[in-house]
Amino acid sequence: MEDRLVRAFVAVADHGTYNAAALALAVTQPALTKQIQALEARIGGALFRRGRHGARLTPLGRTLLPDARDVVERLDGFELRARRLTAGGAGSLALGFGLSTIDIAPRAVAEFRRRHPRVAVTLDDMATAVQLERLRGGQLDAGFVRLPVGEDLEVLELGVDRLMLAVPPNVDTAPGARELMLTHGLVTLMQTKGPGFVHQVERYLEAIGVEPRVAQRANDLQTVMALVAAGVGVALVSAGALAVVAPDRINWLPIDHEAARWRIGVVWARGEPAEPLAAFLEVTRELVAAPHPPRTTASPSAVRR
Repeated sequence: MEDRLVRAFVAVADHGTYNAAALALAVTQPALTKQIQALEARIGGALFRRGRHGARLTPLGRTLLPDARDVVERLDGFELRARRLTAGGAGSLALGFGLSTIDIAPRAVAEFRRRHPRVAVTLDDMATAVQLERLRGGQLDAGFVRLPVGEDLEVLELGVDRLMLAVPPNVDTAPGARELMLTHGLVTLMQTKGPGFVHQVERYLEAIGVEPRVAQRANDLQTVMALVAAGVGVALVSAGALAVVAPDRINWLPIDHEAARWRIGVVWARGEPAEPLAAFLEVTRELVAAPHPPRTTASPSAVRR
């Protein structure tokens, strides 16, 4: 089946009229009509009903539209990746990262750009699940994610991240993490911002049998830290993220519990990586192997619960 027929179907569904869809696709309206008719003949049913108010999807059209969108997205991803691998696009990298790798990912990009200034690099903050979807769709070259991942991806392990408790200034940390959470309540990220991290926090709380009051929810880690610094509550955060965004005046406690630890790594599609990606992975390996001084802490003692 020709991809232009599927694109025509999606365009008419999105724009609501044949005329608007034809303009968007840069074809004439009669040509677009013939494409839709050809697709309908191919599948054996009508996709639209045309009337005074435009083109309306039939039940068959509504059922097939999600599949058609998926086809178009995959084709676009294929085209994007193919262009990157050709001579004109080989000098580019599209990378993703999450909360746990907010420290290592930017450092790797900065060092890579220093060594390879002619390679264009994009680095976007997104959840692990989104990164894996885009990697498999060809929209990302590599992602900094929480592990494990599927066997269809190559993995460079970076180490272990863990939960830490961020505590407001002037709050005594001696009672320990459990008592502090129960006394002050938690400042947490919204589920939509970091679903994998939020799930990690929930698993840890379930493992230790604690259900603290939620003092405040926030859309980003910087806001979480600002709320903790203001004394709104305490927060469970990633050690990797804390090293970058935590205000100096915040105290913190490491959490020594199996459910509070997880592995992180860089992942990419199986097979020999293109030259820019191979060079980037080498830079990342060197950074992981090199000593990186830890952040000075206000409370260095670890607690078990």
